[in-house]
Amino acid sequence: MENQSGPVELLVEKVKDYAETRIDLLRLKAIDNSSSFLSLLIAMIVVILVGLISFMILSVGLALLLGDLLGKAYYGFFIVAGIYLITGLVLYSTREKLLKSPMANSMIKKLMD
Repeated sequence: MENQSGPVELLVEKVKDYAETRIDLLRLKAIDNSSSFLSLLIAMIVVILVGLISFMILSVGLALLLGDLLGKAYYGFFIVAGIYLITGLVLYSTREKLLKSPMANSMIKKLMD
């Protein structure tokens, strides 16, 4: 009877070790995916901030240029603001198709990778 309990105990021990190893593997994969996602998110935020600062400086320059061409500085700012208003309305009306779905899909893909 000792011979039969030995292999069973050995099998139980191996199954327990396997389960612990699988849990450790899943934990490490989760850490890897979350750290990869977080680094991607931080990189995107930095790129977006640099892009926004550049965009704002270019906007002021364009507004001043247009204002100089039209004779009054504030004309240029009104024109640039109008362009941004129209662009914002177009983006708002198509936000699901152009912004939300692609961003959500890319985040899910990165997390599942």
